[in-house]
Order: sequence, then structure tokens, then C-alpha cells
Amino acid sequence: MTDAGRARTEAGLAPGRIVELPGRGSLFVRDLDGPSPAAPTLVLVHGWTATADLNWLFSYRPLTEHFRVVALDLRGHGRGIRSRSRFTLEDCADDVAALCHELGIGRATIVGYSMGGPVAQLVWRRHRDLVGGLVLCATARSFAAGRAHESRSRLLAALATAARVVPARVRWAVVRSVMTRRSGRSYEEWALGQLESHDWVAMLEAGRAIGWFSSREWIGELDVPTAVLVTSRDAIVPTRRQHRLAASIPDALVLEVEGDHDVCVTGPERFVPALVAGCRWATGLDR
Repeated sequence: MTDAGRARTEAGLAPGRIVELPGRGSLFVRDLDGPSPAAPTLVLVHGWTATADLNWLFSYRPLTEHFRVVALDLRGHGRGIRSRSRFTLEDCADDVAALCHELGIGRATIVGYSMGGPVAQLVWRRHRDLVGGLVLCATARSFAAGRAHESRSRLLAALATAARVVPARVRWAVVRSVMTRRSGRSYEEWALGQLESHDWVAMLEAGRAIGWFSSREWIGELDVPTAVLVTSRDAIVPTRRQHRLAASIPDALVLEVEGDHDVCVTGPERFVPALVAGCRWATGLDR
């Protein structure tokens, strides 16, 4: 069996499917049954340059012991929606809402990782009737960090305008940044296959969108149960920014996970129990 096959077998992945969202486009979705028809529903939103499977590979099976789990590839990522319009986080949030309506999900807990955190926050802001709770992982209320970050955001925008082909060496650099190693086995080949399917112009535009995102003015208005998973050794989203996010949210549950930004795949034995605990709290199973 290939490394890719081992990865999928260990995670117990059921087949995914393509769902058409009227007026928006088609996207890849995993819709996994929970322990009963009455189980709460989670919608998992992955991070920048990842896919649903890259981000949540080792989380699916433990979560389905408690919840129905829906995970999508965001627009421009993997097998997500393709659009000629500029990538925006607001469009991603609206895609999540449209998917929930298409699948008949009346209310869900939105779980966002890294870039998925802003998307989850925006789903609440733009579609409040849909959101019963939030779980925000390795993320922040803003990502700007002075002039250097502003310059980088402008550079990404310029590259997105010009780019049509991303060199292979760049793709490999991204693979290494989200490298999925477990028990000494490497899944780089499978991860590269996931990344090869990205729209790399959209990736650059997404990087710019993250840089300009801020929920500082309204995050304190959150009125749904929210858990914040803080990655304690995060070199991408500083831990202090994650704690500021948590401090801005009324009555947020804070759970610390020892690890770097990719701990969801490099340290699932630490990440997944905290994720399950946060989701159980946000959905009301443990409150």
C-alpha cells in the first residue's frame, strides 16, 4: 500500500462527493454520519493552502464518534469552487452558508483552522441564523503585523495579478510547510497531489485577503458558545494573537495545544483530543 493509501486508511476516510451550489459553482465535500441522526453537525473549514483532507485527515474519525461532520474544500483550494472573481473571505463564508442550505443543515457549529478562523467568524457575522457555535483553531482576529506584513500583502496581490503558473519549487515549499508525518511514515507524495490541484492565483489572492482581515471591531459581539484552541508553539500565528482573540470573545473556552501551526497533522495525538473537547463544549454536549 502506498503512503497515501495508508494515510487514508488510518483516518478511515469515506468517499467524498462533488456538490453543486446554485449560482456559485461546485466543490468537494465530505459528509460523514455521526453516532445518531440527532448528533450535532460540525462544518470544518481548513486553512490557507490546505484542503479539507490535508487539514482534518486525522480528525475525521474521532469527531464522527460525537458529531455529523461536513468538510469542504474552500474556493480555489483543492477541488473547491473555481471563479474568475478575486478571492475573498466573504465569498468563502457565503459558500459555507450555501452548502449548509444545500445539505439541509439548519444549524451547525463552524470549526475554522488558521484561515478557516476568519471564514468561520464571517459565517457568524453574515449568516447568524446558521451558527450554533464556533471552534477557532490556531487563528486570530487579525493577521497584520505592521509595515512588513502590509508590504507582503501588496506583493501577494501583485503576484496574483501576474501569476499563471507557480514553479514546482514553490509547491514543494508549501508541501514541507504542511508536511504530514506520522509514526515515521511520510505522506508527502499524497500531500503534493492535494496541492497540485490548487488554483495558485487564488492562493496568492487568499494570502492577501488574510493579511487585510480584521474582526477587532465586532468580535466582541459574538453571542454563540465559542472555543478557542491555542497552538502554544505557533511560528505562523503568534500565540499572543490567539490569546487576544480568545480574550475578545465573551465566555470563550480556551484550550492550549502544544505544537506548531501544523500540529493538526504532525501531532494529532495532542490536537485531536482538544478539538473534540472544544467541539463538545461549543455544541452543548458538555455544558
